[in-house]
Parts: sequence; structure tokens; C-alpha cells
Amino acid sequence: MKKVLLAAGLVGLLAGCSDNEVGDVSLGVFTLKDIKLNSLVDPQVPGVTCHIASVEANLSLSDPSDSAISCRQTGEITPDMIAQIDKSASGEIVFRKSKSIFFKTMKVRRIYDPENQTLMYLSYSTKETSGSFKHSLSTVPLWGTMAYQQAGVPLAQ
Repeated sequence: MKKVLLAAGLVGLLAGCSDNEVGDVSLGVFTLKDIKLNSLVDPQVPGVTCHIASVEANLSLSDPSDSAISCRQTGEITPDMIAQIDKSASGEIVFRKSKSIFFKTMKVRRIYDPENQTLMYLSYSTKETSGSFKHSLSTVPLWGTMAYQQAGVPLAQ
């Protein structure tokens, strides 16, 4: 079972590192900017797929910081998967993409909310833009999955 999870994690990690573009919407002939739509399978929880929309500026040294994220359960989520993830308050980075030659990066971080048994996926920019750090949040509840635990019953280790 551990070998299967390791293999699934490696496949997911490779998918998360690739530029898995599933859509491209032009913002007009004169803007040279497009909205790129990418899919990301969580490397440790392959039953979750996130779709990220972000603006990319052709012929520019820096892409805009805005992004949107939507994550859904697209496969099994098991107690073993949840047992393996980082459960700290800051979670862990599951995806990163450079948005500028000036050290701006878009990151997606997974954070686990144990009280509500929910995976939260936060997409954010690492550089302040117009006085704000741009970010977007999506959640995937464990309700209805094998990983969901009844009140008072601990997660399988």
C-alpha cells in the first residue's frame, strides 16, 4: 500500500510541477495578456484536483499577481493520505510558479482544518501589488470520503 501511495505521490508531484494548461482565454488583441487555466493534482492527496486561473502577460517581465483557485474532490481521499500531509497551521506548498524575473511567485499551499475536516487550498502571490498581497481560497471537505471521521474517532495512522 505504501508503494502505491508513493508512486501516486510521485506522479502527482510531476503533474504539479508541469505546466498542465487546460485553457487559454485572450483578453483582447491589443492587451497581449491571456488568462491561463491550469489543472493541478495534489501530489499527496491525488483525489483532489485544483484549477487555477491567472493572467499571463506576453512580452512582459512580470505577470499580474491576480489568480483564482477552485479545488474539488475528483477521486478517493483516504485516511492514509490525510495522515501523511503536513498538519501545521501554515500547511505546505503543493505548487509554485514564477510570475516575474523580480522574485514574484504564485504559490498554492494546502492547509488542513481538523475541526471541520476540510482541506484548504490557498493561492497567493509572494509580492505586494497595489498595497495588497493577492490571494484566493478554495476548500475540499472530507465529508463523504473514506478519510472523514465520526466525532471522537481518531484518524487512522
